Amino acid sequence: MKATNKEEQAFQECYELLYENSEPKADFKKLVDEAEFNERGQKEIDFNAYEIEEEKFYEILEDVIKRYKIKSYRAQAFRNAILLGCSPKFKKTIDNTLEDEQ
Repeated sequence: MKATNKEEQAFQECYELLYENSEPKADFKKLVDEAEFNERGQKEIDFNAYEIEEEKFYEILEDVIKRYKIKSYRAQAFRNAILLGCSPKFKKTIDNTLEDEQ
């Protein structure tokens, strides 16, 4: 499925917001501009060097989908593309139930 121009803008904005809210914070446009090419001619971003809280990730994702009015199966395809793309990884959280048992 090819993304529409509106969806391309939504992808860009979503990634910008995700990296703006990650640790460490980053400018996604700058990351893309400064990324090196791999052997297949693709730009590589070390997205594993950035972390974001899972709740914040989904809050940003759903807000972008809503503002850009991406509907139905296209919204799910958008979610999948962001999740499987170069988004920051989720922060690991400590399970408080384990601490309570000790």
